[in-house]
Order: sequence, then C-alpha cells, then structure tokens
Amino acid sequence: MLVDSHCHLDRLKLDKFGGDLNAVLDLARSRGVSKFLCVGISLDNVDSVVDIAQQNDDIVCSVGVHPLDVESGLADVDRLLELSKKPNVVALGETGLDYYYSTETKEVQRQSFAAHLQAAGRAQLPVIVHTRDAREDTIDLIREHGDAEHAGVLHCFTESWEMAKAAMDLNYYISLSGIVTFKNAEELRDVARRIPLERLLVETDSPYLAPVPYRGKPNIPAYVREVAEFIAELRGIPYEELAEITSENFYRLFPRAA
Repeated sequence: MLVDSHCHLDRLKLDKFGGDLNAVLDLARSRGVSKFLCVGISLDNVDSVVDIAQQNDDIVCSVGVHPLDVESGLADVDRLLELSKKPNVVALGETGLDYYYSTETKEVQRQSFAAHLQAAGRAQLPVIVHTRDAREDTIDLIREHGDAEHAGVLHCFTESWEMAKAAMDLNYYISLSGIVTFKNAEELRDVARRIPLERLLVETDSPYLAPVPYRGKPNIPAYVREVAEFIAELRGIPYEELAEITSENFYRLFPRAA
C-alpha cells in the first residue's frame, strides 16, 4: 500500500498511454499505489481536479492558488471556504511562497498564502504548502495565520533541516519527491535521513521532477514507488515498512481522504 500524496493528474503527459488517464493510473495501481491526491493550482483548474476525483474512488483532490499563479486570479477566505465544500476536497492548496521564480509578486503571494491558512483553519482542513527561497516568511506566516490542529505539509521539500524542524514544530509534515534521488541533492538526503518517520510523506509532483532513473522524462504517479524505495534504502528500513508508515501519515493528515 502506497500513496502518491501530491500529483497533478490534469497535467500528465498521456501521449504514451493513448491519451488515457486510466492507463496511467492502472500502472500505478499495479505497483501498489492505492491513493492519489490530485492537487489544484489555480481557480482555472478547480473543476478539472474535482471532476477527476469524482470519477475515481481512489483519488481525492485539493483546491487552491499556487504562488506562481497568483496573477491569474486570487481567492479570498470566503471563496476558499466555498471551494472547500466541493466533492472529494481534502485540503486547501497548493499555496505558499516562491521567491525563486517570482520576486515581483512577493506581497500578493503573502496575501494569498495568509488567506489559505485562515480559510483552512475555519474549514478544519490541512494546507499543502509550496515553498522555495522563502524560508523565513513561510514559517512566519504559518505561525501568524495557521491552525496547528489542522496544519499541513511542506510538499516537494528542498529546503534545510532547520526549516523542516521549524515546520514540524508547528505540526507540519514533510513530503519528499524524486528530487531526493538526484545526484546533487545530498543536503536533502540528510534531511530525509533525519525526518521522524511519523512526519514523512512521499509524492511524485508528476508530471514534474521524475526520480532517477527516469530523470528528465515526464513523471507519472507510478514512480512514487521509486521515491519510496530510495528513501527506505537511505534509512535502512524495508520498503514495505516505509510504504505503510507514509500511507498512515497521509490518512492522519488528510482524514477526509479515508
């Protein structure tokens, strides 16, 4: 049993699968993936992720505005609360801060992130957080606007151990993607060794960031197994144990997914 805790099923490249999303999902299922979280990134794809989740019993979804999509349309707290009531929505996001690709929208990103955190507290939902080159502001906003009882996850984590620990102290989980398998990711591998198992999730972030040996190719949910196997070997535990623990963590963080 394994969960892909973060994938963008509406953006997968389906050419090699005859344009059939079910073929991609069936491959993942054949490799032990029992649940998929299809993550929203903008107001424009809310209907897409909700529709995909409604068509499959093993798919749930989230709704939100990615920090790099804030210019395409923002959602205030009331709008996010409205979206959170759609079928199969188990979280708000992905939201957060990205100062690596966009510094011009810093203030708008912060406003959007704060709104997601506030709405999540009111809706009693976890938050899926994207963070890059914004360590201090990310933690500060979570402290100021977040609800520790309904916290969230720093997804596709690539930051420092100090940031991971600060987030976990606020009741957040840390999710690792295929980046942990990259040759230049030794600092991240150190983080992967140190995260308490009860705070760890695994994901693909597909169609992006395929793990070794598929790096540079389109990513698919089936490859979450490579991520999990790599981390299990890194930590010196059986793959089955890591799969079971990260799946339990997923359902604890996203109780609506059950």
